[in-house]
Amino acid sequence: NVAALRALNAALFADAKVVAASDAPSRARKVVRKGDVLYSCVRPYLLNIAVIENDIVPAPIASTAFAVLNGFGLIAPKYLWVTLRSSFMIECVEAKMRGQAYPAINDQDFAQLLLPLPPLAEQHRIVAKVDELMALCDRLEAAQTEREKRRDQLAGSSLQRLHALADTPKFREHADFHLRHLSRTTTRPDQIPALREAVLDLAVRGQLVPQDPNEEPTPRLLRRVQVGSRKGPSTEAIGKDHDAGDPEPLFEVPSSWHWLNLGDVFDVAGGIQKTPHRAPRNNAFPYLGVANVYRGRLDLTVVKQFELQPGELEKRRLETGDLLIIEGNGSLTEVGRCALWNGEIENCVHQNHVIRCRPLTVGMGPFVLRFLNSPAGMAILQRLAITSSGLYSLSVGKIRKIEIPVPPLAEQHRIVAKVEELMAVCDRLEAQLTTTRTESRRLLEAVLREALAPAV
Repeated sequence: NVAALRALNAALFADAKVVAASDAPSRARKVVRKGDVLYSCVRPYLLNIAVIENDIVPAPIASTAFAVLNGFGLIAPKYLWVTLRSSFMIECVEAKMRGQAYPAINDQDFAQLLLPLPPLAEQHRIVAKVDELMALCDRLEAAQTEREKRRDQLAGSSLQRLHALADTPKFREHADFHLRHLSRTTTRPDQIPALREAVLDLAVRGQLVPQDPNEEPTPRLLRRVQVGSRKGPSTEAIGKDHDAGDPEPLFEVPSSWHWLNLGDVFDVAGGIQKTPHRAPRNNAFPYLGVANVYRGRLDLTVVKQFELQPGELEKRRLETGDLLIIEGNGSLTEVGRCALWNGEIENCVHQNHVIRCRPLTVGMGPFVLRFLNSPAGMAILQRLAITSSGLYSLSVGKIRKIEIPVPPLAEQHRIVAKVEELMAVCDRLEAQLTTTRTESRRLLEAVLREALAPAV
C-alpha cells in the first residue's frame, strides 16, 4: 500500500550520499530518474523495491546491484512495484537466483523474465484496488492486534487472580472456572507455555489438589519409610528449621508438607569421567550424556557407549526412578535440565556431567521433577548455579542444597496425576489452535486465489 511504499522508499534512500563523480564507486553506474523503479538483485527475496516519486537534483546514481526499471510511459511505476512483489514474480526470480551466502539474479536473467502487462488504464485500476485492499488489510491487522492484546490481558489477569487467591477459600472455585474456560482465554499457541508454567506453579504450592488430613504428614513418613538397606533422611534434617544463613523458603506450603534439601531425601552422585582410554571395546556399556537429557524428557535416539572398569557398572548403573540433572554448559536457560529415568535401557550408566539423584523414598522422583521444572524450581537452580566467573554451572554439592517442598507421598501421586491430566489438556489445546490457524490460512489463501483469479 501507499504507506508501505513510502516507508520502503525512505529506508532505501536513508543512507544516500553526495559524492563527486571521480569519487563514486566503480559499481555505481546507473543513473536514476523520477518514475524509475529500483529492484535489488542481491537477495531479492527481501523484496527491496522502491519507486522514485520525485525529481532529485542532481540526478542520483545507483549501484549495479539494483535493476533500474523505467516503463517509458507504457507501465505505471506503482503497477510495476506491485507486480514485482507478487508471488508469480517472486517464483520467477527465485528460479534464476544463483549463489548461497548472497543469492542474486544477474541483469541478463532478470531482463528475460516474463511480465504480465495489462493496458495502462487497467494498470491504474489495479494499483487503486491494491491500495484499497491493502488499506483494508491494515485496518483488519490493527483490529486483530487490539483484540489479541485484550485477550492477552484477560488471560494474564486471570492467571494473576488465580495466584492472588491461592491461599483463600475461593481458590478452588476460581481455579475450576479458569480451567473450564481455557478455550476462551487461550486463543493462540504461543499462550500455552505460560499456561503450562501456571499449572506447575500451582501444583508445587499445594494448590492444585486438596490436602487429606488423614494422610501421613511428611516428617512422620520420612522417618518411617526406608527402602531396603538405604539410609533415610536424618532426624535432624527432617525436624530442623532453616539456619540464619540459609535462604528462606520461596513460599508457604500446606501444614502437612515440609521444606527439605534435596540431599536429605535423595542420594546424589556424579557419573563416570569420560577419558580417551574408555574406548568402546568388549566391556562397553551404554551411557547417558548431556545431549540425552532435556527438560522433562530424555532423547535416546543416539546413546553412546564406553568401556567400564571392574565394579563400575554395579556402582553407577541407573535404576528406575532416578532423577537426572545436567550440570549446565554456562547457559542460564540450559542449566539444571532434568528428566526421570524409567529403565529404558538395560545396564546403562551416566557421564559425570549428568548428576544422578536416587530417591531414598520410592515414588518421590516424579513430583520433584515437576518442582524442578516449575518457575520456582528453575529459579532455585539458577540461583545456585551462579559462579564467580559469571557462568552457570551446578555440582553435586550444589544439587544437594536445592530446597524442595515435600508433600505426603499419596498427595505427590495425586499432584503428578493432575499435572499430567492438565498438561494433556494443554497439548490438545495447542494442537487444536495450531490446526485452526493452519486451516484458517489455507481457507484465506483459497478465497484469495478464487477472488483474484482472472475471469475466463
